[in-house]
Amino acid sequence: MNPSIRVAIADDHALFRQGLKSLLLLQSELEVVAEIETAGQIAQTLDSFPCDILLLDLQMDLWTLPEIQSLARTVRIVVLTASERIEDAMAALKAGARAIVQKRFAVETLMEAIRAAFAGFIWMPPSVQAEIASQWESARANRLTARESEIITCVASGLRNAEVAERLSITEATVKTHLNNIFQKLGLRDRVELTLYAFRSGLIEPQRPTR
Repeated sequence: MNPSIRVAIADDHALFRQGLKSLLLLQSELEVVAEIETAGQIAQTLDSFPCDILLLDLQMDLWTLPEIQSLARTVRIVVLTASERIEDAMAALKAGARAIVQKRFAVETLMEAIRAAFAGFIWMPPSVQAEIASQWESARANRLTARESEIITCVASGLRNAEVAERLSITEATVKTHLNNIFQKLGLRDRVELTLYAFRSGLIEPQRPTR
């Protein structure tokens, strides 16, 4: 099978760069078209050796995120990093990288990221996925008003609309209006999903069975 994915490796550590090249050459679907030692050589090298995927060391000397933004317009970037900082990974993704792979990962994981980026997808480690999900959940929760949080707590506790209205001294129509707003804000479909959201976000504690 002829190689279908052209890869360039940009890393200022020669041993790592050459070792990675040796591993990638074992993959029949890949062709390593260039090795790049310094950030200043990247643009010129890619002009001479076009590629589909640029494997880029995030800690390369003199490298900056705006340069990722510039390169991302013409090549799909898979960032390689020794950093465990979620902030570094998220910053690179926001700048235009299509994947983040920590250098401690196995080559099988890198191949998964390369294939995903080549196919046009975004790939990231589970830790980064969890952080983004957490921030998204927090951002959605922060959009709720105090009254909406009260209504979620009541509904998740099993109260019907009329009972919620009585407890909060509002009309049943107002409860329905609030619920419609809550479902829209949180992207939920029904009271079951709302109850699950209340448990996940800590608005209510799961009841434990009594003996």
